[in-house]
Amino acid sequence: MTIIEKPDSNVIIFDDMPPEANAMILALYSRSPQSVNNHRERVAKIGPDKFMGQYYVGYGHQSIGDCGTTNICLENVSMLAAKAIQNNRLYNGQEASTRYLPMQDQAVLNPLGTHEGVVIQEKWMRLYSQALEVLVPFLKEKYAMKEGEKEKEYEKAINARAFDIARAFLPAGCTTYVGWHSTLRQAWDHVNDMLFHPLEEVRELAEQTLAQLREKYPNSFGFERREEIDQYHNYISSVYFSQRESFATFEVNANGLCKTEINIHPHLQNILATRPRKAEVPPFFEKFGTITFRFNLDFGSFRDIQRHRSCFQTMPLLTTKLGFHPWYLESLPEGFRDEAEHTISQQKDAISSIEDEAVAQYYTAMGFQVACDLVASLPSAVYIAELRSTQAVHPTLRPIAQQMGSKLQELLPYMALYVNYSPDEWSTIRGKHDIVKKSE
Repeated sequence: MTIIEKPDSNVIIFDDMPPEANAMILALYSRSPQSVNNHRERVAKIGPDKFMGQYYVGYGHQSIGDCGTTNICLENVSMLAAKAIQNNRLYNGQEASTRYLPMQDQAVLNPLGTHEGVVIQEKWMRLYSQALEVLVPFLKEKYAMKEGEKEKEYEKAINARAFDIARAFLPAGCTTYVGWHSTLRQAWDHVNDMLFHPLEEVRELAEQTLAQLREKYPNSFGFERREEIDQYHNYISSVYFSQRESFATFEVNANGLCKTEINIHPHLQNILATRPRKAEVPPFFEKFGTITFRFNLDFGSFRDIQRHRSCFQTMPLLTTKLGFHPWYLESLPEGFRDEAEHTISQQKDAISSIEDEAVAQYYTAMGFQVACDLVASLPSAVYIAELRSTQAVHPTLRPIAQQMGSKLQELLPYMALYVNYSPDEWSTIRGKHDIVKKSE
């Protein structure tokens, strides 16, 4: 034993090993209190593949898989499959944005394989394309470019607003692209869950993903399956879309939040009251419980809010029963609005003939509303209310965030809250929200 006045600390950053080897190198800390440089040397000498084959599987602790990461890209999958992939609170990734990209050239799935299915999907995509054609000139007339605005940013902002409106007509069977950055352990856990998803497309994607993961990382995906657990997953799949009720108004259940415990401690109140803008509520406030928010929201904007990982959200069933969100129709030129409403009515009748509700989702446009429930701790609820109330957020989602903010302020009146309650306004700011070369 050596007694020292100050620690002889080191900071070592490395990323030159394959994911499995990285995971094992870190795991060796738990069995050998030596510098990571020694562990890296040892693995490099034996060779990552040989070393992993000797030790990883035999170690028997899945936490090793948390130390290695990989990128999984799933391309030309439906909007529904994208939500299944992202339905994981540890998901990290990106998806093709319907708010910034034209989708009329994307393939659209017809899982029924019928002529009737083709007709429904073609009608939605035709309406989407027509909407973009009429919206761009309509929006340019409505929001003329102002002096001092950059033309390129103005054009991008106009297109972005057109995409915001037209996306309502995209069927959930329209394909998209999803990138998922995951630890090896979470990839196993979530893909394993997806193997039992109610949608055949998701199950097939899970099988393909697992097969590739096993081939690329044989030491991390060799776990044996257990029949009783598979049966349990099958049961969960059978009640997957159990959230079917609608909510007449925005509903909040704050019974899970221990306000009394916060209120009796002045220092806790002061932390909330003095919080500056953009500072997050400290994570330890999670221990005071959760708040449940229930609301109806179009599936397009549900896709946006579902990406928040700090809260729990039930995956809703997309149907036509809760109606088409009125904002989309109100945002159309008057003449085209009548045509869109007529098409929507026809499509509802056609979709009603599909017996399997899960499959019918592929043929249902994303402007239709779904029943959402969002369970969040105080830090999570504050973050979502503030972030999603800003002007750049989709106009059908902003009011939900604003109502969340109002309820939070009512629950804890002394809390500093920075929710944007201003009405939706036109600006070219979204024309700047892009990935471009610096020379531009």
